[in-house]
Amino acid sequence: MKRIFTTTLRLDMTDEEDRLAWSHLQRMDKKQHRSYSKAIVAAVNDYFGRQEQLAADPYLETREKEDAFLQRIESTICNALRFAPMAAAQSSAPIQTEPIPADDDLSMALDFADSF
Repeated sequence: MKRIFTTTLRLDMTDEEDRLAWSHLQRMDKKQHRSYSKAIVAAVNDYFGRQEQLAADPYLETREKEDAFLQRIESTICNALRFAPMAAAQSSAPIQTEPIPADDDLSMALDFADSF
Protein backbone atom coordinates (compact mmCIF):
# COMPACT_ATOMS: atom_id res chain seq x y z
CA MET A 1 0.00 0.00 0.00
CA LYS A 2 1.47 3.33 -1.08
CA ARG A 3 1.35 6.25 1.28
CA ILE A 4 1.44 9.44 -0.78
CA PHE A 5 1.47 12.93 0.63
CA THR A 6 0.41 15.71 -1.72
CA THR A 7 1.53 19.31 -1.41
CA THR A 8 1.58 22.35 -3.64
CA LEU A 9 4.65 24.16 -4.85
CA ARG A 10 4.04 27.84 -5.48
CA LEU A 11 6.64 29.90 -7.28
CA ASP A 12 6.51 33.69 -7.44
CA MET A 13 7.79 34.72 -10.88
CA THR A 14 8.65 38.20 -9.53
CA ASP A 15 11.22 36.56 -7.22
CA GLU A 16 14.61 35.83 -8.86
CA GLU A 17 15.22 32.58 -6.94
CA ASP A 18 11.74 31.28 -7.74
CA ARG A 19 12.20 32.10 -11.43
CA LEU A 20 15.56 30.32 -11.43
CA ALA A 21 14.00 27.25 -9.77
CA TRP A 22 11.22 27.23 -12.38
CA SER A 23 13.80 27.53 -15.14
CA HIS A 24 15.71 24.52 -13.76
CA LEU A 25 12.51 22.49 -13.57
CA GLN A 26 11.66 23.35 -17.17
CA ARG A 27 15.11 22.26 -18.42
CA MET A 28 15.50 19.14 -16.27
CA ASP A 29 16.49 15.89 -17.90
CA LYS A 30 13.32 13.81 -18.05
CA LYS A 31 15.37 10.60 -18.22
CA GLN A 32 17.09 11.41 -14.93
CA HIS A 33 14.05 12.85 -13.11
CA ARG A 34 10.75 11.31 -14.15
CA SER A 35 8.73 14.13 -12.60
CA TYR A 36 8.91 17.45 -10.80
CA SER A 37 8.34 15.52 -7.59
CA LYS A 38 11.44 13.36 -8.09
CA ALA A 39 13.59 16.41 -8.89
CA ILE A 40 12.28 18.35 -5.89
CA VAL A 41 12.78 15.36 -3.56
CA ALA A 42 16.41 15.06 -4.73
CA ALA A 43 17.01 18.81 -4.30
CA VAL A 44 15.44 18.95 -0.82
CA ASN A 45 17.38 15.88 0.35
CA ASP A 46 20.67 17.25 -1.04
CA TYR A 47 20.10 20.65 0.56
CA PHE A 48 19.19 19.41 4.02
CA GLY A 49 21.80 16.64 3.93
CA ARG A 50 24.45 19.28 3.18
CA GLN A 51 23.15 21.46 6.02
CA GLU A 52 23.45 18.53 8.43
CA GLN A 53 27.02 17.82 7.24
CA LEU A 54 28.00 21.47 7.76
CA ALA A 55 26.40 21.53 11.23
CA ALA A 56 28.34 18.40 12.21
CA ASP A 57 31.59 19.67 10.66
CA PRO A 58 31.74 23.48 10.31
CA TYR A 59 35.13 23.31 8.55
CA LEU A 60 33.90 20.98 5.79
CA GLU A 61 33.29 23.75 3.25
CA THR A 62 36.67 25.37 3.93
CA ARG A 63 38.48 22.04 3.50
CA GLU A 64 36.63 21.37 0.24
CA LYS A 65 37.64 24.80 -1.10
CA GLU A 66 41.25 24.23 -0.04
CA ASP A 67 41.27 20.80 -1.69
CA ALA A 68 39.88 22.25 -4.93
CA PHE A 69 42.48 25.05 -4.84
CA LEU A 70 45.34 22.59 -4.30
CA GLN A 71 44.00 20.41 -7.12
CA ARG A 72 44.09 23.42 -9.47
CA ILE A 73 47.67 24.20 -8.40
CA GLU A 74 48.70 20.57 -8.97
CA SER A 75 47.07 20.51 -12.43
CA THR A 76 48.75 23.78 -13.39
CA ILE A 77 52.16 22.54 -12.30
CA CYS A 78 51.72 19.22 -14.11
CA ASN A 79 50.59 20.95 -17.30
CA ALA A 80 53.49 23.40 -17.15
CA LEU A 81 55.98 20.59 -16.66
CA ARG A 82 54.42 18.56 -19.45
CA PHE A 83 54.76 21.40 -21.99
CA ALA A 84 58.10 22.81 -20.78
CA PRO A 85 60.29 20.60 -23.04
CA MET A 86 58.21 21.55 -26.11
CA ALA A 87 58.60 25.26 -25.43
CA ALA A 88 62.36 24.87 -25.02
CA ALA A 89 62.64 22.94 -28.30
CA GLN A 90 60.73 25.64 -30.21
CA SER A 91 62.93 28.46 -28.91
CA SER A 92 65.82 29.60 -31.11
CA ALA A 93 68.03 30.51 -28.14
CA PRO A 94 69.46 27.62 -26.14
CA ILE A 95 67.78 27.38 -22.78
CA GLN A 96 69.06 25.34 -19.91
CA THR A 97 66.23 23.52 -18.24
CA GLU A 98 66.31 21.55 -15.07
CA PRO A 99 65.11 17.96 -15.25
CA ILE A 100 61.41 17.36 -14.70
CA PRO A 101 60.96 16.43 -11.04
CA ALA A 102 60.19 12.84 -10.19
CA ASP A 103 56.88 11.90 -8.61
CA ASP A 104 58.53 12.03 -5.17
CA ASP A 105 59.64 15.63 -5.79
CA LEU A 106 56.14 16.59 -6.92
CA SER A 107 54.65 14.91 -3.85
CA MET A 108 57.06 16.81 -1.60
CA ALA A 109 56.11 20.10 -3.31
CA LEU A 110 52.41 19.38 -2.82
CA ASP A 111 52.98 18.40 0.82
CA PHE A 112 54.76 21.73 1.26
CA ALA A 113 51.77 23.55 -0.29
CA ASP A 114 49.41 21.65 2.06
CA SER A 115 51.31 22.97 5.08
CA PHE A 116 49.88 26.46 4.64
